[in-house]
Amino acid sequence: MAGKNIAIKNETGKGFIDRRTWLNPFQSFRSEMDRLMERFFHSFGTRPFDARTGVFVPQLDVVDEGTVVEVSVELPGIDEKDIEVSLSKDALVIKGEKKEEKEEKGKDYYRSERSFGSFTRSIALPEGVDTEGGEASFKKGVLTVRLPKTKEAIKETKKIPVKTE
Repeated sequence: MAGKNIAIKNETGKGFIDRRTWLNPFQSFRSEMDRLMERFFHSFGTRPFDARTGVFVPQLDVVDEGTVVEVSVELPGIDEKDIEVSLSKDALVIKGEKKEEKEEKGKDYYRSERSFGSFTRSIALPEGVDTEGGEASFKKGVLTVRLPKTKEAIKETKKIPVKTE
């Protein structure tokens, strides 16, 4: 039987679980929690953690407003001093580090929790972004970077009228 994977009907009678999960209740528990978290965040249309690595991946929006390209990044729980924004001719790079320490003392207990993690997001920029300009602001956990377009890029954009038949 070594190396053979068998299927066992699960307790609900729907579907099957594999032998490894059946023999290891902690793996079963972890798989169930992963599915629960995935369904929970999927209902909001967000995925705060990369499914492959478990690493924090901040959500972002990139909007071309005509004369400016605006990038908004959700960074809940991160301090302004822990964010780094850099710009090259073809990419905007946002790096950050989250450090959280909580300590709680009670009459008969002591609790200490620490969590640390870092991320890097690189956003390819469209042609025509003025890499000499730009401004970044951080408010209520959202980083907003506004990058002006060059005058040539603004002039190159033209509207095409839509006719009805």
